[in-house]
Amino acid sequence: MVLTLRNWHLALIPALVLGTVPAHAQGKSSPAPQPDQPSASDLAAALDAELFYELLVGEMSASQGDATNAIALFMDAARQTQSAQLYQRAAELALQSRSGQRALIVASEWYKAFPQSRDANRYMLQILLMLNRVSESQEYLAREVAWTPAASKPATYLAIAQLYSRASDKAMAASVVEQALQPDVKDPALGPAAWATIGHLRLAAGQKDLALQALEQAYDLGPRNGATALLALELLETGSLSVEPMIQDYMQHQPAPTIQMAYVRVLMEQQRLEDAQKQLTPLLKAQPNMTDAWMAQASLHAQRAAWPQAQQALQRLESLLLQIPNEAPRTHALTQAYVLGGRISLQQKDYPQALAWLDKVPEEAQTLTVQGLKAQALAKQGKLAQGRALIRAVPANGDEQEMQKRRAEVTLLRDNGAPQEAYLLQRTLYEQSPRNADIAYETAILAERAGKLEVMEKILLDLIAQHPDHYHAYNALGYSWADRGIRLPEARKLIETALSHAPEDPFITDSLAWLEFRAGNHAQALALLEKAYAVRDDVEIAAHLGEVLWTLGQHNRARTIWRQAQRRDADNETLRATLERLQVTP
Repeated sequence: MVLTLRNWHLALIPALVLGTVPAHAQGKSSPAPQPDQPSASDLAAALDAELFYELLVGEMSASQGDATNAIALFMDAARQTQSAQLYQRAAELALQSRSGQRALIVASEWYKAFPQSRDANRYMLQILLMLNRVSESQEYLAREVAWTPAASKPATYLAIAQLYSRASDKAMAASVVEQALQPDVKDPALGPAAWATIGHLRLAAGQKDLALQALEQAYDLGPRNGATALLALELLETGSLSVEPMIQDYMQHQPAPTIQMAYVRVLMEQQRLEDAQKQLTPLLKAQPNMTDAWMAQASLHAQRAAWPQAQQALQRLESLLLQIPNEAPRTHALTQAYVLGGRISLQQKDYPQALAWLDKVPEEAQTLTVQGLKAQALAKQGKLAQGRALIRAVPANGDEQEMQKRRAEVTLLRDNGAPQEAYLLQRTLYEQSPRNADIAYETAILAERAGKLEVMEKILLDLIAQHPDHYHAYNALGYSWADRGIRLPEARKLIETALSHAPEDPFITDSLAWLEFRAGNHAQALALLEKAYAVRDDVEIAAHLGEVLWTLGQHNRARTIWRQAQRRDADNETLRATLERLQVTP
């Protein structure tokens, strides 16, 4: 047994020293040959019995989990032979031992011995970021960028953005990356992507104005550059409508299909359905087999209540996905399509069809999401108890999954005429996690639906006290008071505070408009609602806009807006209550 183990290592040790490292011992990339590294013959001559034994014991220590001893032995051997490969092996062992500080010490010595080694530089960069020592990483990042060929730099920038987006000090991360990319930001070819990378990190740091400045720099250098368009799309998602002309300029000149698809998604999220369709139609013409585009097309048809077209798009999507040769990606993609089919059929109120789509999901992919949708389809057919049983039967591994199950059951009750039961079940979640802001907020909203207004107000006031930046809580309480026509000055302060946190949010703008309407300021309410509706074609905003228009005598337009809202969601409580109260049939 000893001889067998020793013979295995006899093969391993020369390979380590001479550089032909087995796959299990290699890093992600092989180090470039170094001008000052000893030749293979020199290393072989240096491999005396003592060093050979040291490396053998080092590998044995590593295999037995004794990382400290293994690293020490490999470092000693690396110093003796001046082998970059042995330094790398020691660094790998240090990382495998989950000791970031030890890995940094090893990589530092490796880097000092081989200052022109790109692998040593990369190890230093990654370990510093792993230790969250972002400010110290700048020189290594700058060196990595300098060593990257120009043709590969845009892809490297993307990797940099992903690496640094994980830093806890995101403002520092943005600053470090900006300094490291300075040699490239004025280059006409590289500048747009470099500035876009800086802009992404500034936005992640909450520096929206600085991100807009980065976009302007990128646009000046490359107005029709894909990286510039992606940064503009990210800013558009945050509500910066001023950047949209830049995006439209890019889309008019042979846009990349993936970027055009990203624009479609942003427009759909903002409920700008007509604009999304204008982008999607030429995209599908140019890319008739693009599955993401067909999925978006099915969703768009559904949101416009074009049910036959939505089902046709789903069938086209399914036929394309069935052609995927590999089983795992095919199953994953089909599951997404079948879930979408279930959602669309639920919107269509075709509950048997919803179950037919969802039953196609493979058994191993029958997650809580899928079972929750099945439960909705059952409940809509008067089988609420069966739906609840379906959710409760989903296996849960741990408290977190158990909480998700309970929240799914709350949603089922809330959406199917059982507000009291939904509130009582939600209350158990709140009592278990009273400091969870999301659970507290959801409990408050359900308390209001259950008619427990004092409970709702207390929870929201406590939430604001504990989380002063939770602008949804300010908005919910302010809207509740405004809707009931009470405490309007306090409601105004709450809603304006919410707007100061999210000035572009159409739902908060809707709340302020509704307050103005309740206060008798109809013209101001109309202006605010027109603004909110232009950003978000939402059913509740449409209900409010229609009522203000009706009050101002613009009956035809009010009916048009209400009819459009009814096609999207005829069961919406706000819309139904509005039409019943005004005794209007659109």
